[in-house]
Amino acid sequence: MTRKIRLGAFLPGGGQHIASWRHPDQPADGAVNFDFHVQLAREAERGLFDAYFLADGLATGGTSEGGPARVAGFEPVTLFAALATQTTHLGFIATASTTYEEPYNTARKFASLDLISGGRAGWNVVTTATEAAARNFNLDTQHPHAFRYARAAEHVEVVRKLWDSFEDDIFIRDKETGQFLDRAKLHRADHKGTHFKVEGPLNVSRSPQGHPVIVQAGQSEDGRGLAAATAEVIFTAHQRLDTAQEFYRDIKARARGLGRDPHHILIMPGVSPFVGRTEEEARGKYDRLTSLILEEDGIALVKGLTGGTLDLTGADLDGPLPPVAPTEGMKSRQALIRQIADDNNFTIRQLYQWVASARGHYTVVGSAAQVADMLEEWFTSDAADGFNILPPWLPTGLTDFVDLVIPELQRRGLFRTAYEGRTLRQNLGLPFPVNRHASARAAAQAAE
Repeated sequence: MTRKIRLGAFLPGGGQHIASWRHPDQPADGAVNFDFHVQLAREAERGLFDAYFLADGLATGGTSEGGPARVAGFEPVTLFAALATQTTHLGFIATASTTYEEPYNTARKFASLDLISGGRAGWNVVTTATEAAARNFNLDTQHPHAFRYARAAEHVEVVRKLWDSFEDDIFIRDKETGQFLDRAKLHRADHKGTHFKVEGPLNVSRSPQGHPVIVQAGQSEDGRGLAAATAEVIFTAHQRLDTAQEFYRDIKARARGLGRDPHHILIMPGVSPFVGRTEEEARGKYDRLTSLILEEDGIALVKGLTGGTLDLTGADLDGPLPPVAPTEGMKSRQALIRQIADDNNFTIRQLYQWVASARGHYTVVGSAAQVADMLEEWFTSDAADGFNILPPWLPTGLTDFVDLVIPELQRRGLFRTAYEGRTLRQNLGLPFPVNRHASARAAAQAAE
């Protein structure tokens, strides 16, 4: 089958751009407006997107995490359980923290979402890197970077064991004989590790796709190691084709070295598109939204993205970004923001204007053909298997992409014209995860 671009839609109801809530097209209460989220999900499904993606935090957000409209919002798994009933093919990728959740709870809620949606769930694995979150979970300061990633690796291992508690054909449900299940096909996890001790089994069975798709977004050395070992989809942030290619090739090589099929790991950089029928129209949309940024919000955004320690009080906003000491937070994102400032010789003001839409993900401004050119180049140049699209404001930014860019990609033969299946795995082209216990039994029987 011809390789196709995979597309995620990153659609926080409050908007991506830090000033999006001020745009006349964007509902000011979008972050907590359920009907608006239903509208977004249906629009993404109309565009044949693979999945609706949501990031999540465990503390009150704000401009440092995307904009004032994101101070409060829905917990993603809860929201997606409701949205799954309003859609038929769209996948739902929700964020949950390995640092502040226990594996049993994580496994249970995502297995439930997977069953409710008929096999359309994905788990975005994050380690949660903010001091504010740490203080909400019995800590004075966040755990060190290496500790968080070691815990994350074991957390994912335990969750996967729990998702294999039930073999696919365990349920007999014979009302005549009274046999409900084959108990030989129910398995405990019996995990005893450095960070977790979990007996199991899970009390939620497998879904039509076996288990939820594992998604990860780390770009540090520890993040790359975790992604290569565990992820099936990787969301990543790059400003240049060459750095995207380096990341792509490195992850694929690491996965191959671990005995994994590199084709079963989809790398999807984030892209924030301002789309118009002409480049001039697209530029007008960009300028309009940029003009709505409040200076204090821009400063807070830069501070948050550089680790939260940078004091810009009284700084010349038309001067360069001062040096920033690295923190235990999102190290790769801090380095990326520094790179953006240095590569473009941006002032502080220019920096916050540029990252206001996507916080380090690639921003493209142009006609549908120009946006499609960029996506095609990265897709065909060992830089991406697909993209996580971040419309700058909603719903118009999403509708622009669906109405203008999707038909152009289809015309070029780069994107589907209909969903391939009903589960997220089928649409992403990912294999069905064979239950480890069934696999072991089959291997033992073959060896006899």
